[in-house]
Amino acid sequence: MSIPNDRKYTASHEWVKADGDCFLVGITDDAQDQLGDLVFVGDVQVGAHLAAGDTAAVVESVKAASDIYAPVAGEIVAFNEALNDQPALINEAAYDQWIFKIKPDNAADVDGLMDAAAYEAQA
Repeated sequence: MSIPNDRKYTASHEWVKADGDCFLVGITDDAQDQLGDLVFVGDVQVGAHLAAGDTAAVVESVKAASDIYAPVAGEIVAFNEALNDQPALINEAAYDQWIFKIKPDNAADVDGLMDAAAYEAQA
């Protein structure tokens, strides 16, 4: 699968895409492939203020559980409720399903994340 160029990436396999003054955050196709069939996505605390690198969510699969980290400092403003009942939506199309939305303290912090080429090189 090709890695979309319309977003930024973290070394811990999150993707970040601008959405107005906020950012949508999900996991990469590589991450969902390594995890396997997802059975739970959640533990997102809407209203929580997180530092970059703090745990923002949890995904669980039949093989493992993994933390999802805040790519930048900011406030969690939404959780993708569709994932409550259908966590496997991420397995079907990882780049189409965001997990949480974050309003960054400083939007320019996203510029420090990897572009698609840099992520692909390290993946």
